[in-house]
Amino acid sequence: MSETAEPAEIAGEFREPRNLAQEIKGSIHDDATATRLGLRGGTVAGSVHMDQFVPLLLTHFGDGWLKTGGMSLYFKQATVDREKVRTFLRPDGERARLSMRNEAGALVCEGAASLGEDPRSELRQRLEGQDRSDVAGLRILQRLKLGSLGEAAKTRQEAKHTLDRVDTLTEPLAAYRGGDPRWKGVVLPPQACVQLFASVHRAKFDLASKAVGLFGAIEIQFLDGPLFAETDYTTRAEILALSESPKTENLWYEVTLSDAEDKRPVARMLQYLRFMKASSPLYA
Repeated sequence: MSETAEPAEIAGEFREPRNLAQEIKGSIHDDATATRLGLRGGTVAGSVHMDQFVPLLLTHFGDGWLKTGGMSLYFKQATVDREKVRTFLRPDGERARLSMRNEAGALVCEGAASLGEDPRSELRQRLEGQDRSDVAGLRILQRLKLGSLGEAAKTRQEAKHTLDRVDTLTEPLAAYRGGDPRWKGVVLPPQACVQLFASVHRAKFDLASKAVGLFGAIEIQFLDGPLFAETDYTTRAEILALSESPKTENLWYEVTLSDAEDKRPVARMLQYLRFMKASSPLYA
């Protein structure tokens, strides 16, 4: 009788992600604000952690992951500037399970990745499980409604913005410098992709009061990637769910990015935002 070996897990090296937004006073990245809200210090953005998984994804799925791959991460614990963390990938059929842990072994985030679209992705399943029964009690998000966030709008990422930050990335791939001959220009790392998706629509969140927000989860799905700097895209966004927990009010929204010239969809992002009740005067 033969035994089938378990798929081998692969791991990245320990890296020290930077909190490059710590100068934004009043945000979750600001030490004073974060500690006041019970965290250890200003937090590293979850989108920054996404960059660290890319080498493992390219090793497992090949270069095709940048064209049609997806990564879906749920954040369990915030990290602070230069806190050492390590990524792990475990093959799981057509998917790959992803996780990140700090030096103490605590789970920072978990999720999955795929080559091609995954209708049962980590975040899609979590979205289905959201309890939407208490939306009438929302305070911070009371003005928001499910549905479209308005007309399509143009967006782009300047190459200088990406190139100026390459040396701060945990994984400064040649493609992010425009130095990979397989691609036509400066490829955007995941954190820059998230900025591209969110830059237009986040300003349209009509909050009833000031509140400190943080990423609860992010999924990016390339449809015809990669995404490039110095390229015009159009975005359409939709609020999918509103909910609350004892400490946060929660917003799920999805953005579709299309080529501005030929209108073909090139990527999507699903994002879960948490707004901390303790940071809002509506809960004083």
